[in-house]
Amino acid sequence: MKISVKLFTILGLFFLAAAVVYAIWTRGTEWVGIPGLFALAAMQFMIAYYLRLVDKEYKTGVDDQDDGEIKEYAGVYARFAPWSWWPLGLGAAVAVVFLGVAIDWWIFIIGIFLGMFFVTGWVFEFSKGEHKH
Repeated sequence: MKISVKLFTILGLFFLAAAVVYAIWTRGTEWVGIPGLFALAAMQFMIAYYLRLVDKEYKTGVDDQDDGEIKEYAGVYARFAPWSWWPLGLGAAVAVVFLGVAIDWWIFIIGIFLGMFFVTGWVFEFSKGEHKH
């Protein structure tokens, strides 16, 4: 994980420098690329911060060892629900949200409520029914 943290931190610094140079080069008149590059730098820093937090919790990983093997990554990482229909509904809700942005605001609001419903269902999927913990 330490290598990944360094990689995303370096990428964040690169995109931050690129955003500053681009802002100076265009004299701040370009309203798409400048915020896009700053947002890209912020995303890289967020990933690096997340990986740093995970590294503190799980300590040294296989990728940090010089003699680490790929097969050492084997094991259970999380709980997955391959039978779940909630992600499909959430994808449809996101499609309705984008349709609402293109057509009219009331469709957008319907999509937001559908999205809240499907996210809630997905989050609490393991809290009820035959798969509850």
